[in-house]
Amino acid sequence: QVQLVESGGGLVQPGGSLRLSCAASGFTFSSFVMNWYRQAPGKGRELVAGITSSSGITNYADSVKGRFTISRDNAKNTVYLQMNSLKPEDTAVYYCNAVGVIAGKPLRYWGQGTQVTVSS
Repeated sequence: QVQLVESGGGLVQPGGSLRLSCAASGFTFSSFVMNWYRQAPGKGRELVAGITSSSGITNYADSVKGRFTISRDNAKNTVYLQMNSLKPEDTAVYYCNAVGVIAGKPLRYWGQGTQVTVSS
């Protein structure tokens, strides 16, 4: 059974930091691209950051460049999102996402999300 379980969300003041974690199970984690998305109230889901499976190449939304860092530990089947200098506009539900192709079949998995609220 495939599972992506996010943790680390919460309430933080502007300028603060949080570290999100996503623990994966039920699939070959090291073969999948891992992404973090977010969805703010009344808005669509947007890609925040992504990291490739083996080479660890990363990409970021312009709105978070220089503040957020995505990383992965293939030995622990976990992907992280370090969020620094948080702003109120970073408030959203953050979702972990896995994308891969196994035996020619495209696969996409989602976690249940974790709430991040940036407010004083």
